[in-house]
Amino acid sequence: MIKHNYLDHLRDSIREKNNNIAFKRKKWVQTNSYYYKQVLNTLNFIVEPNTSVLHLRCSTGDILNGLQCSEKVGIDDSENLIYEAKKEYSDIEFIHSSVEKFSLDRNFDYILVTSVEDVVDIKAVLDCIYLHSTEQTRVIILNYNYLWNPLVKLAEKTGMKIPQNLHNWISEKDVNSFLELSQFEKIINYRSILFPFNIPVLSWFLNKYLARLPILRRLTMLNFTIARKEAFEPKEHSVSIIIPCRNEAGNIEDAVTRIPKFGSHIEILFGDDKSTDGTADKVREMIAKYPDKDIKLYNGPGISKSENVWAGFDLAACDIVLILDADLTVIPEELPYFYEAITKRNGEFINGSRLVYPMHNNAMKLFNIIGNKFFSIAFSYILDRPIKDTLCGTKVMWRRDYQRIKKLRGTWGLTDRWGDYELIFSAAKLNLKIIDLPVHYYERVYGETKMTGRIQNGIIMLKMCWAALNKIKFH
Repeated sequence: MIKHNYLDHLRDSIREKNNNIAFKRKKWVQTNSYYYKQVLNTLNFIVEPNTSVLHLRCSTGDILNGLQCSEKVGIDDSENLIYEAKKEYSDIEFIHSSVEKFSLDRNFDYILVTSVEDVVDIKAVLDCIYLHSTEQTRVIILNYNYLWNPLVKLAEKTGMKIPQNLHNWISEKDVNSFLELSQFEKIINYRSILFPFNIPVLSWFLNKYLARLPILRRLTMLNFTIARKEAFEPKEHSVSIIIPCRNEAGNIEDAVTRIPKFGSHIEILFGDDKSTDGTADKVREMIAKYPDKDIKLYNGPGISKSENVWAGFDLAACDIVLILDADLTVIPEELPYFYEAITKRNGEFINGSRLVYPMHNNAMKLFNIIGNKFFSIAFSYILDRPIKDTLCGTKVMWRRDYQRIKKLRGTWGLTDRWGDYELIFSAAKLNLKIIDLPVHYYERVYGETKMTGRIQNGIIMLKMCWAALNKIKFH
């Protein structure tokens, strides 16, 4: 009872404080417009346009109003803040309620928690969020870096910041621990604002570039933690296996017969990219020979492997889409591992990695190995995620996520002939959980490699990395 009374007293004091500053809030936001603009820039980088968002501790609704979403709902326990929010933004739904115990009749694509320093029971908030989340929901928690505690207090005393007397300073590790306790999994952390004041050129350089560098990024003012719900319900899913082919007639039957049975249904789509060796006829032969298998043939555009794959993705009808190169250098027998990884929610974008197991004979040339190692380091820095193999053709994702990735195609500076960079960069931009899955890599037994012009392709890849550096790292 004593604990209960103490926590209620703390909640009442925080609510009273927020009620007292509610009518001054708009002025403070306008006075510190540069700071709030930086916060919104980061949030709009994280949050997909035309989605639904629930904002807990929404204050007067300025952040919610600045998000490019189609459905916006804000909750705050301060009646005065909610009054001001409704008065200013009549087109947004605002609800006066405790953020620790709320109930809505819908789920959201994104759930944002700000002013976490003013939350008395963080676990209660996350437990409630869990009930309003789906497997696709992304939870965003915004908190101050503890290193800024003295500077924030100084700013409040000198009138540079609205006095809030924040009672709760938590670290990034604390946030992660709270998430785990409420059955959420952290995907990534973004850090923002090295300098919260607007000095032309200097502020831009500090916050856009220096704030993203190793070590210095640890000194930034704000931490944005992106998390997803940990949920696993055993269920069988259907799989579309897209096999782009160009002059691979000798590998077609092996592909058909060696793909194991897994999932509730397998659809095999061969994309013939204007072959001259009878590949399409071989696929038709397999359709007649194995009527019990769901084999389809489609005509690729004859432009590049990536365009061939996109055509296959557009035709895919199953829950999961999977790419298997027709050269079968990544063996079909290991495809069930990809299915298991995605259906058990180990990841949402499963990227094959050929650089773990020893390679078979001359499966990969030395120059390709060196290039792959280099781009692995570059990707891992740009995306803040470990990526070991950037060009393995075998990748798996949910078809629903590909529909989101599709919207980002062609935005990475140059046309990606192979499609690997397009997929990885887009998956990272959408905050999908990306994991590498080690595969055995064998030398092809039929046909010739399509990976020619290595120097030219390397230059294209460098340019795409530069574009991704600016769009993801230095956004």
